[in-house]
Amino acid sequence: MSFILLIAFASILSAAKPTKTIENLKSAIIGETTASAKYAAYSDKAKAEGFTKIALLFQAASKSESIHANNHKAVLSELGEKMADFKPEYSVKTTKENLNDAIKGESYEVATMYPEFLKTGQFENANLALISFNYAFQTEKKHAKLYKIALSELENGKENSLASTYYVCSTCGNTYEKEAPARCGISMTPKERFITIE
Repeated sequence: MSFILLIAFASILSAAKPTKTIENLKSAIIGETTASAKYAAYSDKAKAEGFTKIALLFQAASKSESIHANNHKAVLSELGEKMADFKPEYSVKTTKENLNDAIKGESYEVATMYPEFLKTGQFENANLALISFNYAFQTEKKHAKLYKIALSELENGKENSLASTYYVCSTCGNTYEKEAPARCGISMTPKERFITIE
């Protein structure tokens, strides 16, 4: 609901069609939708290999990426654009390899993709896209960190020290481990609206 209110407010602020940002939104939708599907498959693989806590992390991240994709789709729709159907493509390997792949993907989004998208969105005054891109950008920083910790614990035989519960903000996808704050640190969404993964 709060994201929809932001959409209504931001749509008043921007008038010209942000052509490059529309392309970036489509690219981000493909990336986030693929990440969501891939992480769900990685969760199944981790569970099959006996890494239940890493499976939970992948499951939480999958939900988060789905929220990012849906936010980007909502902005695209508000701009009067549609997304062509596509099928996510990815491969599933060992849990260790999957964690390395996830770290690589999240690191790219944090270091390159979202900073570029935010810069373009700002130039084109694409206020709605800026909100959606920023939600994803801030969350991907946390995902990269969580994946690096999970990989380290896996390599050191300490997978059981990882969180047994994750909380995903239903507005922005921000992901918390073990405990949820009263409000999301990115979107200010109250914890009662978080999605619990356990």
